[in-house]
Amino acid sequence: MNIKRRLREEHAGHPSALNDILFILLLFFLIISTLANPNVVKLSNPKADSDTKAKQTVVVSINDKQQFFVGTTNVSVDSLKLLIGAAITKANDAEPTVVINADKQATADNIVAVMRAAHDLNLRTVLAVDNNSR
Repeated sequence: MNIKRRLREEHAGHPSALNDILFILLLFFLIISTLANPNVVKLSNPKADSDTKAKQTVVVSINDKQQFFVGTTNVSVDSLKLLIGAAITKANDAEPTVVINADKQATADNIVAVMRAAHDLNLRTVLAVDNNSR
């Protein structure tokens, strides 16, 4: 008798396709995470004809209710200099810059207070504006 055992083929999914799917998902989430900016305070900036590009070491925002924010942390005028100095030392940047992101309704006194705090720390300040040509 010639009895042969038939080899049964096991049907299993190939795990190599899973690697491709995981790689694409990882790439997708990395790209999306770089587009999201968690340090955002919603403001409407004043308009200007020219645009100044500067590296944002510290962003100080002033909203329409005259509240100050260092990054996204709400601060008072008195502690502004202290928190800007702490953020600069944490950033450890060679040429630190304070970007003032002020709402249209922000008073000049509040903008000058931020500039004075930055000047006392020997920092460069830049005012963020919307480009008028857009």
